[in-house]
Formats: sequence, structure tokens, C-alpha cells
Amino acid sequence: MFRMFGRKSDSQPAHAKPPKKAKVKASRPAPPPAVPYGGEPDIGGLGRALWRSKTRIIGLTVIAAAFATVAVNGMTPRYRSEARILLESKENVFLRAEADKQSERAAIDPEAVTSQIQVVLSRDLAREVIRKEKLGDLPEFDPARSGVGIGKTLLGLFGLARDPNSMSPEERTLEAFYERLNVFAIERSRVIAIDFTSSDPELAARVANAIAETYLTVQQSSKQEQTRAASAWLASEIATMRDKVADAEAKVEEYRSKANLYSGSNNMSLPNQQLTEINSQISAARAQKADLEARARQLRDLLRSGKSIDSSDIANSESMRRLNEQRVALRAQLAEQSSTLLERHPRIKELQAQIGEVERQIRTEGERLARQIDSDAAVAGNRLETLTASIDQVKKLASQTNEQDVQVRALEREVKAQRELLESYLAKYREASARENINAAPPEARIISRASPAIKPDSPKKVPIILIAAFAAFALSSGFVLTGELLAPASAGYTYPAAVYGSPEMPAARMVLTAPPVPPAPPPVMPSPVARVLNPAPAPAALKIEQVAAQLRALGEGGRRVAVAGAQRNAGTTYAAIALARALSRDANVVLVDLAFNAPNLSVISTDPHTPGIAELVRGEISFGDMISRDQFSNVHIVSTGNVGADANAIAASPALDTAIEALAMSYNYIVLDIGAVPEVAVERYAALASRAVIVGANDAATRAAQQRLAMAGFADVTMVLGAAQAAAA
Repeated sequence: MFRMFGRKSDSQPAHAKPPKKAKVKASRPAPPPAVPYGGEPDIGGLGRALWRSKTRIIGLTVIAAAFATVAVNGMTPRYRSEARILLESKENVFLRAEADKQSERAAIDPEAVTSQIQVVLSRDLAREVIRKEKLGDLPEFDPARSGVGIGKTLLGLFGLARDPNSMSPEERTLEAFYERLNVFAIERSRVIAIDFTSSDPELAARVANAIAETYLTVQQSSKQEQTRAASAWLASEIATMRDKVADAEAKVEEYRSKANLYSGSNNMSLPNQQLTEINSQISAARAQKADLEARARQLRDLLRSGKSIDSSDIANSESMRRLNEQRVALRAQLAEQSSTLLERHPRIKELQAQIGEVERQIRTEGERLARQIDSDAAVAGNRLETLTASIDQVKKLASQTNEQDVQVRALEREVKAQRELLESYLAKYREASARENINAAPPEARIISRASPAIKPDSPKKVPIILIAAFAAFALSSGFVLTGELLAPASAGYTYPAAVYGSPEMPAARMVLTAPPVPPAPPPVMPSPVARVLNPAPAPAALKIEQVAAQLRALGEGGRRVAVAGAQRNAGTTYAAIALARALSRDANVVLVDLAFNAPNLSVISTDPHTPGIAELVRGEISFGDMISRDQFSNVHIVSTGNVGADANAIAASPALDTAIEALAMSYNYIVLDIGAVPEVAVERYAALASRAVIVGANDAATRAAQQRLAMAGFADVTMVLGAAQAAAA
């Protein structure tokens, strides 16, 4: 009933014993129904039922396609034309209001675009287009002119639609107009598309363009109406404001005359202006006095010290300038004569006496200048005293007029506010009048694409309608046939005994189908080629590592991925995986991946045992190339488990593991997976990563049970090698 899972191939040695064929007893029943009692639908039976009814299905499909062809050809074709409008501000900056020039104009948001779509769909605009294009005179837009059809009349009687006879001509035209109109916004833009359909392509294009033009006219008229309304309101307000300004100015002048308040320059009262001027004069006099006193004091200090007198007052004195020139000339002569004459020579003494006389005159002139500066300082002091006395009198006069000034300023502020408001109204009125006179109110939109007559009709879509009708007929007829097949056994009263159909506990090779009314047939049922299971009978000799490698090479693409598992722990799984990878690496690129998360061992043969592995890659801590190292003794590349910790189950179930194996399959010729001991891992998880498996164990019941579990997990082929493979690896 089972057989040892050992693939017999051309590379199998001659001394190997062939596996015994499993004897599977099965009865040959009559053809079962589409859905056996207690089982799943039989796809083959359903297919045969459809094939038996093929004439009827094809006939109904052809008839439906013919009816659809006649129907679509009898429909009135409609042509669609489209015009597009771009919403933008085309207003000239020189014609814009002054307030708008100072601020940025708001951008057109999606809500504004939606609002403009509603304007295009407004009934007032529709009435204007209908009147302009005389659509109410066309039977296409007023069904009452050509007679209402029976279908619409019946729908109206049952309340499913409005009866055209009960509607006014305008309502009928508007309803037909909106049925043919479609206005929508182009996604991620400020463009509005206007679609209009009609049986006349020229009319469709003309109406679409008329809608766009009427929309621009309505927008422009609205802006002009706003400008005219603003001008009228401003004119009335300006007349009122002029009277208010005149009254406020009259009150100011009247109060000034009563209080004897007169203004000087800069619109200041005379006492305040005098007070300001006297303060300026006092400051100047005080500064002049201090300056003269400082200059006189400095000059006397220089005279007393006997030092050279260097002062701006002395430099500006003509007499002092001449004395300095004489002194310089005499000193030059003295220096010239001293080079040839002795110190006691009469000429030398004469020159020294002349120099002394000149210096005495300089000191005398300096004292005279100091006295003159003192005199000027005294004059400045007297003027300061006079100004101080005058400012006291002005302060008394200014204090008397403070209360009147406060009242005058309040009246003047009122006048200023009224005048500014009047001037702003005048400026706005002038702008509004100018914009109205020059018709400077362009619409904030423009037509960017005008509609043109369509060449091909937009509806009906003949080919799609015919194909849909044919497909619907085909699907319905097929559905009726399948439904009849599914319900036929139950309705006929047939009963079938329960049968075992490939339950999860039994592979397909062990399925037995019985039907008591029919005698069993002697020929055996061959096992399914999809999966093989172990035979509890004694198994043939296991293959060697070299033989497994040869089989994988012979399989080509089907042998690129292989999983190595142990029948139990310490069966030599890691040694077998290493030996197989090294055998394959002699003529191919091989990567050996350690997926035994509960007992990782492969890192010991790596050139860098501390290289991160699958665990770090699944967690996203490293990149793909960071986890690959090399075998110390061969060309095999190693991918270790890494730092698994307590995440073994989560890492094994992660979709990132599948992605990593697929990426390795794109870079290497062979992938060898060490998945550990079968009793400790979910081998079903690894069946999706490798198509073939190698079980490492002995010729005992535990190994056969592990081999059976691998086959049931989904591995297409399970080959056994003895645990002594660790010797071969050594």
C-alpha cells in the first residue's frame, strides 16, 4: 500500500535493489455523479456534462449575439462632442482694484471648481442655451412633437417614469437636455469638461460650444453687474460723506474763532510754536556760553604755563599770525648766524633780543584775545537770562490754551477721519466707474478646447454590447447545465455510499472508491505521481551523498533546491547537508542555508562564525549581502541562522524568509537547506521553499515515519541517506 520514496534513475547503481511495487486494492465503480454523496464536486464530470450540452450552449450564445446585433443596429446612434474650460484669472493688473494689487489673489481650490460646475449645470444657463439654439423645436428634445412611445407611456402609467404628456414643453426640453449633458472636472486640474451627445454630430458640437460661451457670458455679466451696483452705492455714500466733512470743518473753524486760537507753521498753535523756538534759542545760547568760557580758560592756561600757544582763536587772529611769522624768521636768522658767530657776538645777542620781544607781544596778544572771549561769554550769558525770562511768560500763555487745544484736536481728528473715508470712497468710485466704462470685467475662465463634430458615434457600443450579450448567454446556459448536473442525483432519488476522497490524513495514492452496486475490478489503481509516501515494508538501500548529488544534477531545474532533514536529533543532518553542498559545489555555485533554528551548527565551518544570518535579515537589521560567508574548506557559501533568541517560530513563519530564499535562487545554481530534525520542526513550512528533500537516518520505523511526514508535507521527492554520512563529510 505504501512504497519507499527512492527515485530510480539512470544514475542509480546496479547493485541497488529496486523498490517493491505497492499493491493498492480499489474497486472499479460506475461513473460517479458530479457531486458524490458527502464528497466534493467532480470537475471532470462537470466538464463532460458541459461537453454533452455544447450544441445547446453554442446555439443559445449565437442566438443572443444575433438578437444583440439586430438591437444595436436598430438604435439611433449618438455623437458626443466635448468642450473644455480653464478656470483662471485673466484680469489685467492695471485694471485691478487698488486693494487687490496689495494682496495675492486666492487660488482656485477644488471647491471653487465644483461650484463652477454647478453654475454650468444651472437651469438659467440651460434655458439660455435652449433659446439660443432653438432646441425646443427639435423632436429629439421634445418627444411630444414626434409622438410619445408606448414604452414611456406604460412606464408613466405605472409610476416608473414621468409621463411626457403631463409635462410642459419647457420641462420636456430641459429633461432631454440634461440627459445628454455631462459636466465634470478633469482630475488634478482646474479644467471643466462639457460633454454633450446628440444624434446630430453638428448639433452636439454646437451645443457644447454654446454652453461654454454662455457660461463665460454669464460670468462676465455677473462681474459687470457687481461693478455697477458698487458704483451706485459709492455715489450715494460719497454725497453723504461730503456733507459730513463740510460740517466737521465748519465746527473746527468756529471753535478757533471763539477761543482766539491761531495756528502757526506745521498747524501748531502760536504759544506752542513760540515755546519751541525759545527752547531752541536757549539751548543754543547755553552751548555758546559754555564754549566761550572753555576757550578762554584754555587760552589762559597756555599763557600761564609759558608753552607754545596753539589755539583756534590765536590761529584766526591776523596780528597773532604776523607775530608768529616774525618769530619764525628771526629764529631762522639766529640759526644761520650761530653757525659762523659765537654766542656772545653782538649780532647773536641782537637776534635773541628781537625773538624775546616778539614772544612778549604774542603773550600780550593772547591775553587780549582771552579778554575778548570772556566778553563774548558774558554777552551769551546775558542773552541766556533774557531767553529764560521769556520762556516763563510763554509757558504761562501756553498753559492757558491747553484746554482749547484739546478740543480743537478732537474736532480736527474727526475732520481727518471723515476726509480719509471720503477720499477712499472717491478712489473706489473712480476705479469702478473706469472699469464699467471700459468694460474691464473679463470672466475668470477661458475656453481652451472647442468642441468639434464627432466622426464616429459614441453610442451604442456595438461590439462590446454584442460580446456581453453572447457571454451572458453562454454563462447562463452553462450555469443551467451545471446546476442541472449538480441537482440531478438528489432529484432522481439515487444514493451513494460514503467514500474516502483524499482526506488530509491520507495521500491521494491511498484513495479507495467503492460502490456496492458494481462488482470490483481486478486491475489496481496506480498511485498519484504528485507525491510519494513511505512503504512500511523493508526499504531498499539508501543512497549515498554522491548519488544524491548526481540525481540533483540530472534533474536540472527541478533539483536546484533541496532540504536536508534528520529523522531525529543527532542523526548527522548537518554533516549530510555539508557533504551534499560540497559535492554540488565542484561544478556549480552552491549556498548552504542553516534553517535549524533550534540547533544551529553551520557557523562553525564559516570563515567568519560571527557573521549575522537569517534572523537579523528577517528583523530588518542587516542587508541581504551582510549574511553571506564562505566555507573554510570549499567554495560553498554559508548563510547561518544568526541570533535567533526566542523568535524561532516567528522567523520560520515570516514571509521575509521566502523572499530571501527566492533571492538566493536567483544568484546560485543550488540551494541546500538544513532544516533540522523532522519531529522538532514544521516541515510543511519548508515544502514551499524546496521541491525535494533528503532524510538522514537509519533503516528503521522512525526514519520511515519521518520520510512519510515529509512526503505528506508536499515534497515532490524524498531520498534517504544513512546517518553514517557524517563519515563521508569528514
